[in-house]
Amino acid sequence: MYNARVKNYQKEALKTRVAGADRYEIIQMLMAGAIEKMVLAKVAIDKKHLEAKSEHLSKASAILGALRDCLDFKVGGEVTENLFSLYSYMIERLIDASIHNDVKIVDEVSNLLKEIKSAWDAIPVEIRNQTFAENSAHAS
Repeated sequence: MYNARVKNYQKEALKTRVAGADRYEIIQMLMAGAIEKMVLAKVAIDKKHLEAKSEHLSKASAILGALRDCLDFKVGGEVTENLFSLYSYMIERLIDASIHNDVKIVDEVSNLLKEIKSAWDAIPVEIRNQTFAENSAHAS
């Protein structure tokens, strides 16, 4: 009963955060969520909880797929192409990690995503706002 209440609270807190977030913050939350799922997968692998491992790696892969699929090739050019390839590679590696129950592969992917996230987190708010304004003007 307690765990159900905690999960319900976490879902509602996440909905509130997403509702007030801009695109950059949503990407940050997605990346953090994927990293969290990989941590949980490593714990599950260590404890030989294979069902939980599969669930967490599947969710991490789905998040990486969502990040990959929302890339804008019209705007990003070569950087976007490289990110697309990197996200695809990370998804493939998580499949390998799941097949082989290998925490080292999970660490590899987690570290790659942490590097991307740290660069994303370092984008100044002014640049975010400018990019948002430019993209909104182009969409009109």
